[in-house]
Amino acid sequence: MNRSTVWVMAVAAAIVIANNYYNQPLLVDFAKSFGVSERAVGLVPILTQAGYAAGLIFLLPLGDMVERRRLITVTLGLAALALTAAALARNLAWLAAASFAIGFASIVPQILPPFAAQLTAPRERGSVVGIIMGGLLCGILLSRVVAGFVGLYLGWQAIYWMAAVAMLGLAASLWVLLPSIAPSFSGRYGALLHSLGTLLRSEPVLRETSAVGALQFAAFSAFWSTLAFYLFSLPEAYGSAVAGGFGLAGIVGVFIAPLAGKLADRGNPRLAVLWSSMLLTLAYLIFAFSRGAIPVLVLGVILLDLAMQAGHVSNMTRNYELRSEAISRINTVYMGTRFIGGALGASFGNFAWSFWGWWGVCGTGVLLTLGAVAIQIFALRTRLPAEPAPQPVASSAERGET
Repeated sequence: MNRSTVWVMAVAAAIVIANNYYNQPLLVDFAKSFGVSERAVGLVPILTQAGYAAGLIFLLPLGDMVERRRLITVTLGLAALALTAAALARNLAWLAAASFAIGFASIVPQILPPFAAQLTAPRERGSVVGIIMGGLLCGILLSRVVAGFVGLYLGWQAIYWMAAVAMLGLAASLWVLLPSIAPSFSGRYGALLHSLGTLLRSEPVLRETSAVGALQFAAFSAFWSTLAFYLFSLPEAYGSAVAGGFGLAGIVGVFIAPLAGKLADRGNPRLAVLWSSMLLTLAYLIFAFSRGAIPVLVLGVILLDLAMQAGHVSNMTRNYELRSEAISRINTVYMGTRFIGGALGASFGNFAWSFWGWWGVCGTGVLLTLGAVAIQIFALRTRLPAEPAPQPVASSAERGET
């Protein structure tokens, strides 16, 4: 696969995934704008992640059924409409509904990795996926920085207007640049969705990666959905610009992603995932004992983002070795489960902050990451195969027959 196309995909993943994270450093601004409590405005990131999970479950499987370039163009158009609705929001309920729609339509970053994997030789898949996921992480991190500063100087609505325009520009560009590939599934949409359960039941590796990915992302979301509140609660009362600036601390993960992909091509991705879960636990222990010291929090963020990226790329590399003809649906199961975990993690973090403050958030994060470690240790003890052979699709549902 042409490397320039891979980098175009990485940039697109960065720009689109940012839609889901603009709100995190702006939560205090939302609360002030609509005159609501911090607990109430915490619904915005929760619904964004829930919308993304819904989009992954109901839209992403179409990557095996609909020509992917067309699917990308349509979803980017829907994202532009949802972002416009958010910019026009006049109350919290309106913004919350628009945030769900933003998450639902911003699935292009999850269409692109299996698209690229299908065009790439098996020995290079980890590297290619790593590059695209590095772009995705860059988008997550920089989204918080950009949103924080735009919110400070232009108001929170401006970032949504800018993002809507960006979606339209990407739709036109990707339609021209990406190749057209015939879909692999010819059945009905109902059969397509039914096959998700079949894949989950028949693939133990997919069950493991999905459960671990969900717990890891839950811990990640619990931190980022409450960081703005914690910083504002400190004596210095740090605002959205500082909260967004923390995104820069995790930029090291952008460089880790391609490296993690290369290591997954050559080594054992299962061990990489296990180490990443342990690093996530360490990051939360650092947060718990930071006492509000910005340099200590920055160190924790670096570990948090590094571990998340290494674990995620390694999980995806394992998944793409399963069934090449069902690669979008495998990604649907994994990413859908992962982002349900993210939505629950944001909810747990918001709940813990409301009742127990920062110690509650950190305790929640430690429990979630230790859960991921426990699942992987159990899988190792049962000797789950690390590199299962691809299995042919034999069922009528998978072939699209009725």
